[in-house]
Amino acid sequence: MARGMKFDNPLIRGRLLQRYKRFLADVMLDDGREVTAHCANPGAMLGLKAPGDVVWLEPSDNPKRKLRYSWRLVELEGGHLAGIDTSLPNRLVGEALAERRIGGLGEYETVRPEVKYGTGSRVDFLLTGGGADVYVEVKNVHLRREGDWAEFPDCVTQRGAKHLRELAEMVALGHRAVMLYVVQRSDCGRFRLASDLDPAYAAGFAAARAAGVEAMAYGTTLDREGISLAGPIPLFESDQG
Repeated sequence: MARGMKFDNPLIRGRLLQRYKRFLADVMLDDGREVTAHCANPGAMLGLKAPGDVVWLEPSDNPKRKLRYSWRLVELEGGHLAGIDTSLPNRLVGEALAERRIGGLGEYETVRPEVKYGTGSRVDFLLTGGGADVYVEVKNVHLRREGDWAEFPDCVTQRGAKHLRELAEMVALGHRAVMLYVVQRSDCGRFRLASDLDPAYAAGFAAARAAGVEAMAYGTTLDREGISLAGPIPLFESDQG
């Protein structure tokens, strides 16, 4: 895997016993040991946390860590995989922006992460030096309920709706603004909003798009070696596609 995030150590297979307290998961390893792993995902994780699911953990020898294992992947039907770490999309997008691999965002000289804007917020990336400044917000996507549809969000997200409003405000000030959805699943080829799970977010998305906020979705390539950003996938603005 030439780009993206490579795992530092070979992953270990097990079966999920339970995910709890948002950041913890108990796993029965194939060798019979029961371990607790860190789950870098505060979300609802719909469809990704059923007891008995095959999961892949990365061990660490760092003595300063409280938990030796990190939950990296969950196996899906048909041999597909989903990535668990919700912070990873920002890392992948930052790398791709620096290497000018995201369409329409490659002409900017400077890419700055975590820049303050709006009301007590930080935009994921601010691109400057190529025309109007571009405010880029990144969202992790790993919900799939039917077909090859990736959907966002998987639960109510007031914070996400706030980001949409703030991006629209940046457009009103003469800047560009982009909402970029990164799908951490290998079984999805299209993206849409889960408007039934969060109608307010869907309404906020429609308002932001009407105000001039751009939207795009990218897939990922996942295997037990690591995860990398793939190419764009179709984004449908109606939940019916």
